[in-house]
Amino acid sequence: MYETPRSEVSHPRFSVCVFCASSVKEPGALALARELGEAIGERGWRLVTGGGSVSMMGEVVEGTRAKGGYTLGVIPEKLRAREVADIYSDELVVVDTMRERKRAMDEASDAFIILPGGIGTLEEFFEVWTSRFLGFHDRPVVICDPDGFYAPLLSWLEDLVERGFVQESAMRALHVSASAEETLDLCSGASDRR
Repeated sequence: MYETPRSEVSHPRFSVCVFCASSVKEPGALALARELGEAIGERGWRLVTGGGSVSMMGEVVEGTRAKGGYTLGVIPEKLRAREVADIYSDELVVVDTMRERKRAMDEASDAFIILPGGIGTLEEFFEVWTSRFLGFHDRPVVICDPDGFYAPLLSWLEDLVERGFVQESAMRALHVSASAEETLDLCSGASDRR
């Protein structure tokens, strides 16, 4: 595993992990990722991502850096070329497996944000949300959804609550926001945790 030596760089105390697509080219989704990244940078927070530099992942890191934010990317060796590793990241950690990637991202983060994405993003979302519900962590999990991308999923989850497959308390452990700023406000309640 390669890691940028931490002694060479400094980073803010508060870190937010963003899960999002690494392949979509939809202009609205890309703009949302850029806006969120810029808002993270303006707050002086550290952004934690999957270490890619393309699509939404690329936009969120570029937005964060454009506003002076600090970036940490974690990417498996097997995906370095496919997701075009973010070589300009303040810290780029290369790991062997997806499990190692998720663990490193989890350990570095004070809050989790979910932007539009595919099966990888959904898998990451369900893992951090389930862990929160089960009490393995107390960090915010926030879906940033200004355009209703996740509306069908949220409707299905509400149906699962009605049918008894999901507890109401699980839904209370999840936040949904309509803007980048609201998303970060929901995350910032954890800023005194460390």
